[in-house]
This record gives sequence, C-alpha cells and structure tokens, in this order.
Amino acid sequence: MNRTIVNTISNPQYLRLLQKCSTMDQLKQIHAQTITMGLARFTYITSKLLAFSATSDIDYAHTILNQTSMPTIFDYNSMILGYSKTSKQEFGILLYTQMRNNRIQPNARTFPVLIKTCNCISSLLQVHGQIVKLGNISDVYLTSSLICTYSHYKAIKSAIQVFRENPYKNVVCCTSLITGCFNNGLVDEACKVFDEMPERSDVSYSAMISGFVRNELFNKAFDFFHRLKNCNLVKPNRSLLLTILTACGTVGALNIGQNIHHQLIEDSFCFDLQFGTSLIDFYSKCGDIEKAEDIFTNMPFKDVATWSAMVMGLATNGKNETAINLFEDMTQKGPVPNDITFIAVLVACNHKSLVTKAWCLLGKMKKLFGIQPGIEHYGCMVDLLARSGQLKRAEILINLMPMAPDEAIWGSFLHGCLIHSEIFLAEKAGKCLIELDPCNSGRYVVLANMYADIGKWEGVIGLRNLMVERKVDTTPGWSFIEVDGIVHKFFVNDQCHPRVKDLHKVLQVLNNVSINQTASGPLCT
Repeated sequence: MNRTIVNTISNPQYLRLLQKCSTMDQLKQIHAQTITMGLARFTYITSKLLAFSATSDIDYAHTILNQTSMPTIFDYNSMILGYSKTSKQEFGILLYTQMRNNRIQPNARTFPVLIKTCNCISSLLQVHGQIVKLGNISDVYLTSSLICTYSHYKAIKSAIQVFRENPYKNVVCCTSLITGCFNNGLVDEACKVFDEMPERSDVSYSAMISGFVRNELFNKAFDFFHRLKNCNLVKPNRSLLLTILTACGTVGALNIGQNIHHQLIEDSFCFDLQFGTSLIDFYSKCGDIEKAEDIFTNMPFKDVATWSAMVMGLATNGKNETAINLFEDMTQKGPVPNDITFIAVLVACNHKSLVTKAWCLLGKMKKLFGIQPGIEHYGCMVDLLARSGQLKRAEILINLMPMAPDEAIWGSFLHGCLIHSEIFLAEKAGKCLIELDPCNSGRYVVLANMYADIGKWEGVIGLRNLMVERKVDTTPGWSFIEVDGIVHKFFVNDQCHPRVKDLHKVLQVLNNVSINQTASGPLCT
C-alpha cells in the first residue's frame, strides 16, 4: 500500500480504505494504522476489520475479537459465520456460549449462521434448544434451516417434528422438508407434504422432480413434469428442465429429452456451458453420439466438464480411439484435465489392445498433471486387466492400491474371473463382495450361480442359508424402455404390465423366428 493511501487513514474518508481492501496484507496495514492513531477504540472500525478478516483469516479475526473491549452482536455473528466456513466449526458454538455469558442477546442473524456451525447432531440439538428457549421457533427461515440440517444428519423424524410444530409454514419450509424426505428415502412423506402445500412455486416442483430422480422413480418424475406443464400455473425453470434432461439420459428416454431440448431453445434459455454439457451427456447416454459430437463442435467455449463429458460419451459408445484422440487434443489446446477426465479416458481404454495406453495415462496423472489417482481410476484399471485376462496383474494392483478396494473393484475382478473361468479367484472375490455389501442379494446370487455351474451344491446351500440368516431380501432384476414418451419398467417374471399378454406373444414370435433361422442356417453368405 503506498504512502498516499496510508496517510489518508486519518481523514474521515478512511472508511473507504476498508471498503476497497481486498487482501489480508492491506487489512493488516490498515489495522496497524488504526492502532497507531488511536482509532481502534471505535467499535465501528473494529467491527469492519473483524468482519473482513473473518472471511479470510479466522485466527487473525479471533485476535481482533480478543483485543476488543466491548464486542457487539455484529462481531460475534461475523465470527460465527467465519468459523462455519472452516474446519473449526465447533468454535462457533463456543463463541455463542461466550456471547451469552457476556449477556449479549442474539439477533435475527445469529441463529441462521450458528446452525451452519453444527457439525454433528448433538450440537444441532443444543442450538435447537436455544432457539426454542428464546422463542424463535416460529421464524420460518430458522425452521427451514433446522429442517435442512436435521435431514442432512439423517434425523428426518426431528425435521418432520420441527415442521409440524411451526404454525407458519411457507413454501420454503415445505420445500426444505420435501427435499429432506427424498434424501432419506421417504418418498410418500414428501408427496404428502407437497399435496398439502397451500401454494407452490417452480422450486417446489423442481424439488419433487429432483427427488423422484434421486430415488430412481423416473416415471413419477416424468409424470410430475407433464403435470407441471399442463397446469399452466408454474412455468418450468431452467434448473428443472436440466434435471429432467439428466433423468432422460439415465433411462434413455430420447423422445422426452429431445422435446426438452427444443423447449429450452424455444424459451430462449441461454445456451451456456451447463446447458451444452448436459445435452452432450444426454445424447451420449441415449446412443445418439453423432448429435452429441455436433453440439460439442458448435459450442463456442468448452470447459473441463464439457470435454470430459464428450470423452466419456465417445468411450461408452464404442468410439475408443476417437475418445483417446479427443483427450490428446484437450491436453494440447483445451483446459487442463481433471480427475473426471482421466476416468473418462481410462474407460475409453476398455480393450485389451489398449492396456499399455491405460498404464501410460495412469502414470501421466501424477507426473504431468499432479492428480493423485483415486479409487475410480484404479477401478478402471482393474476392470480392464480382469476382462483382458490379466487376472494376476489385476490382483497385484488391488493389493498395492493405497486405499481399500470397494464393491465396484471386487465386482469388476469377479466379472473378469468368471469370463476366464478362474474359479478360485472368483470365489475369493465373491466372498469379499458379500462381506462388503452383505445386504445386496445380487452378490450372493452371482456366487451361488457359479457354484451351481461347477456342481458345488453345498456352496449354493450355504449361501442360501446365509441369506436367510442375515434376512437378505432378493431384489428382482429389471430393465426399462421408452415408447412414445412413456418409460416402461419390467421386472423378472413380471406379470403386472397391462399389456403383458401382447408382450409374451411378440416374444414367442421372435423366439420362433430365431429357432427357424438357426435350423435353416444363415439367411445370406
């Protein structure tokens, strides 16, 4: 800071210096001048210094607080907010206790920031008790904050209780509880709250649709979306449309997603990075990789997420070499790759001829880009090695990983063992999977099927008894398909579909055609 600026600190305009202050070094110089010139005794100046430093250097801010003879509620609120954004969140509760011991009353801003410092359920209960004790429980903003935080810590019953005890329930409170219920798997409770809402906004509808998507209830999400469009009371916002687009990509609902794409264009929504990247992801997952490439090519600006989505799209649609070449282009003229980009390009190496390339990419992560390989990257390598038959190398990599293997890695290894009939290794992987995921019936079924194939019936019986002992419910397999904008979901031995008889007739015809073609030989040579 130059001498001219420092000299103006004695001028009544010195407050402008605090407003223009942008770094801690500048603030420390200003703070030193206020002490030298005897201005530090003024509460307003000290509070401004403290508020700035609380967002940049919480320890320095605490030093200012300790040197303040009569800190105000503004000072304590600034400090509590500052601690809520650090790893020392528990200090926020301690400061509140100190504040109350100094007989300083909290104001409307205190509890919202204090709730943010609650890093466990016990501290949240303490803060909730203070809110009730001081008569602030009817504040709808506090109610919404409590609901969100209780839901975050899986205490959904407490969140529902807070909601019910507040006589003033606005859209924000209701939407917070809807989101909390969905995040904790209480779909029916979320629907009940929505149905009882006196008024709804686009955010409420968005919360419902996002909740259905997170709980993989895609048909309900689409039904709700059509319900929103037909009621003409609330216009779908951009965030909601992008959420539905994500759901369409997940289930392969190409027609619905295309309609949303057209609607986004017709409503003149800005074709920005998020929009373009979402469309690339959607079309890639629906198998229309040419459309995804067209969107990518025509985007004027692309960030790392856009490039990563395109590399992944090409990789999952069988364009391995194109995906790897695009990654190489990215390293030359695009943004710096991140960990997601490397997952995408390692997925592109899912052929035995690209094993060496995959090892090379894994090495580049740390050496050239400073990215520490994570469990997902090791998982890609294990999957590639296992499927290419290099099971011993895959096993060595699992043992040398800096982290414990998860279900995905053991699942990939097991799949490779089954492909190459390595029964001993498959049994080892299967048992590890069961121990890691004991409530997943699919883990038992895969191993039991392997035992049955080799005639090891005592192993099959043992696994069935283990499932009974652990009370593991068998979850039927399922698949889905979109027809005329409706997603049809089918379970194993499903007899509940309204056109199940027609489906069986078509399957019988296809089966007969297949048998006839097999008997008569190929149709052409």
